[in-house]
Amino acid sequence: MALNKKPVTGMKDILPEEMEIRDYVISVIKETYGKFGFTSIETPCVENIANLNCKAGGENEKLIFKILKRGEKLRLEEAKSADELVDGGLRYDLTVPLVRYYSNHANELPSPFKALQMGNVWRADRPQRGRYRQFMQCDIDILGEPSNLAEIELILATTTTLGRLGFQNFQIRINDRQILKAMAAYSGFAEEDYDQVFIILDKMDKIGMDGVKAELLESGYTEEQTEKYLGLFRGMEAAEAPISYITDMLADFLPEGIKESFQEIIDSVEAVKGDFFELVFDPTLVRGMSYYTGTIFEIAMPEFGGSCGGGGRYDKMVGRFTGNDVPACGFSIGFERIILLLLESGFQIPGKGKRTAYLLEKGLPAGMLCQVLEQAQKERAEGNQVLVVRMNKNKKFQKEQLTAQGYEEFREFYKNPLK
Repeated sequence: MALNKKPVTGMKDILPEEMEIRDYVISVIKETYGKFGFTSIETPCVENIANLNCKAGGENEKLIFKILKRGEKLRLEEAKSADELVDGGLRYDLTVPLVRYYSNHANELPSPFKALQMGNVWRADRPQRGRYRQFMQCDIDILGEPSNLAEIELILATTTTLGRLGFQNFQIRINDRQILKAMAAYSGFAEEDYDQVFIILDKMDKIGMDGVKAELLESGYTEEQTEKYLGLFRGMEAAEAPISYITDMLADFLPEGIKESFQEIIDSVEAVKGDFFELVFDPTLVRGMSYYTGTIFEIAMPEFGGSCGGGGRYDKMVGRFTGNDVPACGFSIGFERIILLLLESGFQIPGKGKRTAYLLEKGLPAGMLCQVLEQAQKERAEGNQVLVVRMNKNKKFQKEQLTAQGYEEFREFYKNPLK
């Protein structure tokens, strides 16, 4: 029986053309983030199952690829539930591993610690355009910085990177979980209902305000609560200064200084950002992870029609590992979606050296072969790409294939040089 040559559902093989672009994007990301003071780290792809199930990953905790215990620890006949057979899982994001890493090495790391982490993650999700079961994530995080300088640096570093990759006219949507919670409290929702209310609110862009109202009422919330809640959004739509409007309305429900800090983030980014993206206050922005405690943000790309990354502040997560809270904030680029958009746009890597193919006739004498290899090495040292291959019988088709791969010049070498 022949083996299956196709990859597992939701995963993919990466062909050379895409791999070249991926390598280029990774190099731009690392170089740009490095200029902002971020340093690269790496964590294992497998995490303790208890860490992955710590109620911080939201819906992603339902999508874990779990790993069975090994050897004597795997006791199938004694297990009363599937959970007793599992002790690890493939990471579904890079934040939980980062927090464990920081908790384990805090004494060896600077404060604040600016981390860059790139690596594959796995989710047993339903595959679709731009979404896979194995995919690369690219995160930057700042741990140990309590002020909004963390948010400002994260936004500037991420947008600078996207700008270097040629992206224009995108949006960074920004909100604050404390504003979201204050709006819910003001409207009379119980704290234990906040998550459900936010899940419904998150559909605003798809079902509109009427749809949100209908779902809130169907979920058992009162007309009074629902109208008071949606009235806040209507008020912001009509206000000249939505942030001032909503923070003034919620003054009795917001911690002191939230309005000033949030506005400072926006003003600081606006002062230096350039004109290739827009920073937009979006009071309907929720973000799915329950670990966010403050500012949240998301990248909206018109070419994709959805989110191409996001992040926010998660000040309580380190405390789950150490017992002591550490301020933390992160931003993740949607790496796979960025690659998809670059491929669809016909992106060409800038500044590549000339590509030349040396075609060698079969039976080329050893002395001549050495001369050819010496010449190839010289061109490579000058920054050019040189491919040395045997000449096919169908030379025309061979050249067509190499041209499709980006080779611009061909040099042919024969055992009996043509006169």
